[in-house]
Amino acid sequence: MPNDIIVEELNTLLKGTYMGVRAFEHYILKLDNTELREHFQTIQQELKQNASKIAERIQNLGGVPADGEGISGSMQSFMHKVMLPDETKKIIEDALEGLDKYGVQYSEEIVRGDLDAPSKEIVEEVKH
Repeated sequence: MPNDIIVEELNTLLKGTYMGVRAFEHYILKLDNTELREHFQTIQQELKQNASKIAERIQNLGGVPADGEGISGSMQSFMHKVMLPDETKKIIEDALEGLDKYGVQYSEEIVRGDLDAPSKEIVEEVKH
C-alpha cells in the first residue's frame, strides 16, 4: 500500500483532531465552572498529544503533517463557536456528541480504510 494514501488518511484524521482541540477551546472559554473547565482542559491536552502522535507517524512515512484543521475545518469551527450554547449542560452534551460522532466513529472509519498495521495501531490508540 503506497505511503501517500496512508499519509492522506492520517492527515484527514489529524485535521479532525485539530478541530477537536479548537472545539474544546470554545467550550473552555464558555465554562464558568472551574472544575469542569479543568476537566475540559485535560481532554484538550489529550487531543493535542494525539495530534502529535499522528503527525509523527505521518513524518515517519515521509509525509508532511497538516498544521491545522484546514479550510473546511476552520469554517466548521467558526460556525461551532457562533452556535455554541451558553448553558453548561448543553455544552457538555455538545462535547460528548462531538467526541463520539467526530472522534470515535470517524477514527473507526479511518481504521477500516487504507492503513498499514503501525498506522492502524496509532489510530486505535488515539481513539480511546
